[in-house]
Amino acid sequence: MANYRDRRVGQEIMREVNDILNKRIRDPRVQGITITDVRVTGDLQQATIYYSLLSDLASEQQKAQQGLDKAKGLIRKELGQRLTLYKTPELIFERDESVQYGNHIDELIRKLNQGE
Repeated sequence: MANYRDRRVGQEIMREVNDILNKRIRDPRVQGITITDVRVTGDLQQATIYYSLLSDLASEQQKAQQGLDKAKGLIRKELGQRLTLYKTPELIFERDESVQYGNHIDELIRKLNQGE
């Protein structure tokens, strides 16, 4: 039963964080960030938020991480007001590597098909 609840809370956090990033955060470093997944611990105390960025430049990714870390307090405060949870989870932002991995696999398949 708890597994269902943490997935539901994760989906709600994902929806709200996307909305907060688009409407409330004015920092140019976080523009163009897409939230791809949210994983919440079973006790709902921590939420790991995975994001992707359109740019592949390391400097842009570092700036985006800094912008998210800077806005973490505001995002958590907004989540606390929007969600009906006893305690707002601690937010941890991590870059989602699956998009780059998928692009890498596509490139390898494309090279194999060209070689035949």
